[in-house]
Amino acid sequence: MDQSIPQVQTQAQAQGQGARRSLTLFDASLLGPAIVDAFRKLDPRTQLRSPVMFVVYIGSILTTLLYVQALMGNAEAPAGFILATAVWLWFTVLFANFAEALAEGRSKAQAASLRNLRQTVMAKKLDAPGHGAAWHHTASTDLRKGMFFLVEAGDVIPVDGEVIDGVASVDESAITGESAPVIRESGGDFCAVTGGTRILSDWLVVRVSANPGETFLDRMIGMVEGAARKKTPNEIALTILLVALTIVFLVVTVTLLPFSLFAVQAAGSGSPVTITALVALLVCLIPTTIGGLLSAIGVAGMSRMMGANVIATSGRAVEAAGDVDVLLLDKTGTITFGNRQAAAFLPAPGVREEELADVAQLASLADETPEGRSIVVLAKKRFNIRERAMEPLGAVFVPFTAQTRMSGVDLGARQLRKGAASAIRKHVESLGQPWPLDVERSVDDASRRGSTPLVVTDGARVMGVVELKDVVKGGIRERFAELRRMGVKTVMVTGDNKLTAAAIAAEAGVDDFIAEATPEDKLALIRTYQNEGKLVAMTGDGTNDAPALAQADVAVAMNSGTQAAKEAGNMVDLDSNPTKLLEIVEIGKQMLMTRGALTTFSISNDIAKYFAIVPAMFVATYPSLKALDVMNLTSPASAIMSAVIFNALIIVFLIPLALRGVRYRAIGAASLLRRNMFIYGLGGLLLPFAGIKLIDMLLAAFNLT
Repeated sequence: MDQSIPQVQTQAQAQGQGARRSLTLFDASLLGPAIVDAFRKLDPRTQLRSPVMFVVYIGSILTTLLYVQALMGNAEAPAGFILATAVWLWFTVLFANFAEALAEGRSKAQAASLRNLRQTVMAKKLDAPGHGAAWHHTASTDLRKGMFFLVEAGDVIPVDGEVIDGVASVDESAITGESAPVIRESGGDFCAVTGGTRILSDWLVVRVSANPGETFLDRMIGMVEGAARKKTPNEIALTILLVALTIVFLVVTVTLLPFSLFAVQAAGSGSPVTITALVALLVCLIPTTIGGLLSAIGVAGMSRMMGANVIATSGRAVEAAGDVDVLLLDKTGTITFGNRQAAAFLPAPGVREEELADVAQLASLADETPEGRSIVVLAKKRFNIRERAMEPLGAVFVPFTAQTRMSGVDLGARQLRKGAASAIRKHVESLGQPWPLDVERSVDDASRRGSTPLVVTDGARVMGVVELKDVVKGGIRERFAELRRMGVKTVMVTGDNKLTAAAIAAEAGVDDFIAEATPEDKLALIRTYQNEGKLVAMTGDGTNDAPALAQADVAVAMNSGTQAAKEAGNMVDLDSNPTKLLEIVEIGKQMLMTRGALTTFSISNDIAKYFAIVPAMFVATYPSLKALDVMNLTSPASAIMSAVIFNALIIVFLIPLALRGVRYRAIGAASLLRRNMFIYGLGGLLLPFAGIKLIDMLLAAFNLT
């Protein structure tokens, strides 16, 4: 073995927690780059990606040229008015660019923090796949898919891989931000390890699962780069709607010039409308607010998902999460805790329950498993049986082994044991005692309830059964009720028998369940719902979950799971928390709610601008239009300028809402529509009247009109 080269050459451990600090809405480190990017995005090729803002961009250029023309002595309107209009139109474009740049900056900051973890380490590359095989130091960048390496306590895992031998505690805080270590072992669904994490104990033999540049960390960095995201179907549909509205208003605005010329000629008085005023009218009437914030909303949605420690492969996945109709949830670890807990003591005939609890606790004192600790706790809770000093009793603890399938303690000649019914039965019969039928019935009854029975003995005497149950998580029933109010159906999927599944489903409050489920059953169930036109979400971590994950519309793979599961999903949960699926749906719905709310607000804004600009443009030709000036604005020039300024500033005030998202509420679609129409529809109708009037008063007070 070559141990002459220092093993670790990375700062990942030191950078992990610090790099993942949370960013405030307007973090100082983001504002400067976002302002610079706002100017960079003035590139016509960038502006063309948003048709609505491209119209504003063209209007800004046109009014700038009109101002240059005015300086040359051929003005169509006062030079100051044209200049002010041009400046505020440019501000409108820049504010929209700033919103998008700020959202992208948050994603880029997250990607940068992940890049800090991608450092070169020296790996112990094995010459053969085995713990005792010779190894030599190799740079992590030289490892290729299919190679093997050894990691021991204190080592940094150099690249992504799958454990083929060993079991160890791993610190994944650099990736997930969580300080609690996790167990990684071979031969199960928790065999995946991620480059940049650190081994805390024992050792692992790992097979490399990705070449350089193709690791999970590399994919994470690419996924969180919001600037590279593609538009989602709903976003494309909304863009088409906004383009259609823009074209309609463009046609209307263009026809106003010949109409104005004809009206002035027919009336013999007044002056025709200026091109500057027409540009201002067009910019104010097209949906610039949502047009300027649409991209920021989408990028911020993916950023919020990342804030929840979930990597979404695309904006489409986030959006689909908001439209989910059916949630498939695994029982163990999602609806229940997964670790079975002692729930009851079932004594044998002639044995008091307290006697059984006392022997069960003694047999479990050295058992550090969750089940063993729960037996100690239950005995203490039920009968106040406290742990006792075992040294004076000469206790010799008997650990659990796969061969004996039982554990316990020897107190001199007294042998206390607990374990599986079949193992304890062999033990009792080997001591020459018969197996009690009453205990057998208790074992069968507990099994039919979906519980795990452990039999306890004191020597050859069978004391009774400890019933272990998988406990439903607190608050899960309320979460399912919220989803139901949103119109989302919850379906529990479990391999348990129907009786157990029905009991857990009723306790948890899910809408439906499927028992004794196989991977084929999951896949068939998803296809059935999809054939009914529903969007389906599910979570999984095993290779056997990969087909169903690939079929689901929203597929959340656990970071602790197999490579096959992560490749099949369109999201990866870094915390490996199956209940995260509920939070993912909420984030997706929040993004859709935000987009809908700001669209409603943007369209409602137009009405006030009609009352401000249209009378100002034609009042000289048609004095009766003064009746439409309900805001009693100072002058036609002030009315137009006030509307243009409000149109620009409202984007700035709505940036926090676009980035943070509309507050999530678990209500039905109809109730949500009514609420948005009241708050953002009515608010979008009334706010511009107040805002435009206030700006008009300020312009008049400072003699700026």
